[in-house]
Amino acid sequence: MTILENRPNTAVLVVDVQNGVVAGAHGRDTVVANIAGLVERARAEGVPVVWVQHSDDELTHGSEDWRIVPELAPGDGEPLVEKKYGDAFEDTTLEKVLSELGVGRLVIAGAETDACIRSTLHGAFTRGYDVTLVGDAHTAGDRTAWGAPTPTQVIAHTNLYWSFQRAPGRRAAVAETKDIVLGDAR
Repeated sequence: MTILENRPNTAVLVVDVQNGVVAGAHGRDTVVANIAGLVERARAEGVPVVWVQHSDDELTHGSEDWRIVPELAPGDGEPLVEKKYGDAFEDTTLEKVLSELGVGRLVIAGAETDACIRSTLHGAFTRGYDVTLVGDAHTAGDRTAWGAPTPTQVIAHTNLYWSFQRAPGRRAAVAETKDIVLGDAR
């Protein structure tokens, strides 16, 4: 149902599951395991997996913190998009990569819920993509010292509000890993 023409395919977008991003994140091991299972299913079904990797002054390109967690690894030929902003589309090659793959629907998982995940969800949706958030495959660190809600609340709130997003010609959804449909979900 995407408004992007000639883009019938789905891709799994794995955002910022890097050592320094998810170290100490809420439910880190469960979230990483859920992402690993989703990636394995996508590969088995021939659904593209696109990886996103963030760098900035605190997450130095090439450092150990910058590396994708050891439990996950981009496969041969799987695109890796480097970014410097929250929205994975902003000043990156992501749109070009997805266009070349004929992708009009994204299944998004990763970190951090209240930053790069939310920015990328909205960035994709406003650009015309159908977007499914994997409700049990995104996580956040604890920012309560700065007045933020607990990670559990951040994740629950994001799942709640994303399940009610609407726009003409596009679909937004939230589903647990086990319920994700990777093929034609239209």
